[in-house]
Amino acid sequence: MSQTVVVDTSVIISALIGKKGPSREILRRCLQGHYKPLISNALFQEYEDVISRDRIKNATPLSEKEIRELLSAFYSVCKWVPIYFLWRPNLKDENDNFLIGLALAGNSNLIVTNNIKDLEGAELTFEGLSILKPEQLTKGH
Repeated sequence: MSQTVVVDTSVIISALIGKKGPSREILRRCLQGHYKPLISNALFQEYEDVISRDRIKNATPLSEKEIRELLSAFYSVCKWVPIYFLWRPNLKDENDNFLIGLALAGNSNLIVTNNIKDLEGAELTFEGLSILKPEQLTKGH
């Protein structure tokens, strides 16, 4: 059985921009079924917003069609999780609170991000919830 994981937008963007590396490996492992990524409406909207930015489009070696195909494949392996409650861990960036809520609602103990500092220092903490960088996860933390 694959491990559930919340894949932060920073990992998706790094995977699109870089031709290889740990973020690309996370995406590959999700597509191969090693990880079961969780997604919510809020995370989906964030992915879509960020990939539509000209700065991101110009930085990736992929065409818009290739980006869309890759994301469609990724979405097809995601488990969509409805969020019925809002946890307020009071992170430095309030816009990241939903990532913790998604992990909790989807019974996952893992968030993978390139921005660990954004998810640290919460007032409300959850025992057993790990926040890892892609390179930590690919090396078996």
